[in-house]
Amino acid sequence: MPPSPSVPADRLLQASTARSATKTVVIVAHGQPSAPEPAERALAQLAAQVARFLPGWDIRSATLAQPDRLETVMRKGALVYPFFMADGWFTTKVLPQRLTAIGHRQLPPFGQDPALPEFLASMVQQALAAQTATAENHTAQDSLLLAAHGSARGPKAAAATERFATALRPLLPGLDLVTGYIEQAPYLADIAEIMPPQSLCLPFFAQSGDHVTQDIPAALAKAKFQGRLLPALGTAPQIAQLIAKAIRRA
Repeated sequence: MPPSPSVPADRLLQASTARSATKTVVIVAHGQPSAPEPAERALAQLAAQVARFLPGWDIRSATLAQPDRLETVMRKGALVYPFFMADGWFTTKVLPQRLTAIGHRQLPPFGQDPALPEFLASMVQQALAAQTATAENHTAQDSLLLAAHGSARGPKAAAATERFATALRPLLPGLDLVTGYIEQAPYLADIAEIMPPQSLCLPFFAQSGDHVTQDIPAALAKAKFQGRLLPALGTAPQIAQLIAKAIRRA
């Protein structure tokens, strides 16, 4: 029997490096510039949760607000998962510029995951069921206010939110779903002011930064909103598994 042809050592090394590179994922979020550490810790906890669903993968995390953190954890050939709601300024401009010297593959952002509308619909249905069960007299139409950031820089952020709302509405028949924004019209306070009692307000955000903990509650208080404020979408317990599935698809 003729001997098997040997594979050059440099090709074996390249193949091994390629395999290990595809198993490295860096989850990147905006973070909180005024106080970077809490958001950094929260993202690291999420990365650890995602890692449980991806045995054998190296799951890392970095916020853009933490100086040099992204460049420190990056590896050549890594997958970059933007924990952002839209393909806006940070995902199309800031993130690629920060990583221009490091070969990588950037995945679609969290907010554009095709499985997210169905996930959120289930989450809202559970919240509505719990609210109806505890309400003494629930006769009004169910309503959901999707509270998003928007952007003064351009239309991409709001357009992504509106596309998401359009995909979500058929999954929640009979529910009145509206959108309101922090940085642009229609402003959150203006929309919240005309929402019926027992409405739900869901922050369309990946992390619980100042927008979620301060700006949204302040806008709802100004509007005398009588409904229920839910946690930020990206903080739901099942999000880690959804992210892991998105990484596997990639």
